[in-house]
Amino acid sequence: MGTRYLPQELIRKKRDGHKLNDAEIAYIVSGICDLNFTDAQIGAFAMAVVLKGLDMDERVSLTKHMMNSGKVLKWDDLNLNGPVVDKHSSGGVGDKVSLMLAPIVAACGAYVPMISGRGLGHTGGTLDKLESIPGYNVMPSERLFRDTVSGVGCAIIGQTAQLAPADQRLYSIRDVTATIESVGLITASILSKKLAAGLDALVMDVKTGNGAFCKTREMAHEVGRSIVDVASGAGVPTRCLITDMNSVLGKNVGNSVEVLECIAFLTSPNKANPRLLKLTLELAAHMVQISGIESDLSAAYLKAEVALNSGMAAEIFEKMVRSLGGPGDILKNPLIHLTPPPIVQAIPANKSGYITGMDVREIGLSLVSLKAGRVKSSDTIDHSIGLSDVVQIGQYVSVGDPLAIAQVRNLNDIDFLKNELSQAINITEDMSSDVSESDIENGLIYDILTQNPS
Repeated sequence: MGTRYLPQELIRKKRDGHKLNDAEIAYIVSGICDLNFTDAQIGAFAMAVVLKGLDMDERVSLTKHMMNSGKVLKWDDLNLNGPVVDKHSSGGVGDKVSLMLAPIVAACGAYVPMISGRGLGHTGGTLDKLESIPGYNVMPSERLFRDTVSGVGCAIIGQTAQLAPADQRLYSIRDVTATIESVGLITASILSKKLAAGLDALVMDVKTGNGAFCKTREMAHEVGRSIVDVASGAGVPTRCLITDMNSVLGKNVGNSVEVLECIAFLTSPNKANPRLLKLTLELAAHMVQISGIESDLSAAYLKAEVALNSGMAAEIFEKMVRSLGGPGDILKNPLIHLTPPPIVQAIPANKSGYITGMDVREIGLSLVSLKAGRVKSSDTIDHSIGLSDVVQIGQYVSVGDPLAIAQVRNLNDIDFLKNELSQAINITEDMSSDVSESDIENGLIYDILTQNPS
């Protein structure tokens, strides 16, 4: 490696607010991979970064070295007849967009090699959702991954040992050391995976609100701007949408229940949750436009709508599931493969009124505590636990109407969720003056960030 450093001295340097140079960052990334850094030292480094930050040079350096810590995919040899494009979300509660988005964009003529992660903190992970499908292999061989992308049009998988292995270890430690909320680490984590996938273009969905890591729009802009600038600087055209996470996205929260919502969305889009539908199609349109399939955003949106409404996207989803080891009849017989737990029971509203807000983070954490997510990285998830038909902001409920349908293992869990949801969901007699109809319908995409002209 050349120069040797002491891990604790590099941690001390960042802790004291000094800038790390490229060689020092390269040494840290190498130490993460070859185990010269212990879990405790990686956690301490991550905490130092959370407290002191990384400037743009450090972010570029960390991203570059993490990307190059493993294999960087190339697609040229497959002679694909379309661009390679992907999307990443910063995470939220009920965010199952990737499961519908990848097939929609593939049906528009792009190729989507989506490298996804597991749940972080209170948010669900795309891989955890997909692993609720029996047989679905989230860690396929590189050959199967490439064959699925080229043959089907998309493949959603996890980080293999070959792709950005430094991030894989760092990511799992960040999850359990309260070091998720760092713009520099978020940027490097996302982009090391995405750039290692050999993309022509990238669209980012940075969520903001009480259910997001970026609680404020200011932080969301900082994360989005960092990602756009670092990725674009690395030669990958990137666009970022700042979107709302002050309410559950869609109707279901959990793993199996979110896959069921995805299947219903793809097979009956006319019945889809309006916010989930709008966001999915908007992201699809930006992916189709930025990758060059359509030059006009309106034409790209229409193309995505046709891909969804024609059933083409649903067909591609099923082909992807089959190609990666899952059942071939997931669309026709979802409940055979995604069986609910023993107790399925409504959580009633304890008063009448309008839903004027919700603590989305607390809803996510309540499900984590019931094993729908992880407290520590080694925890096993119960994929069948979840909430379906969660109420939406602006909706009116009467006493006893369901706030959600709980799918749990025992009656104690029902009592727990009654208490949690009654506190997490605001019900008021009148529509709050700060919750207007336009907010409910349109308060979804706050801003769109593009590369600054050089």
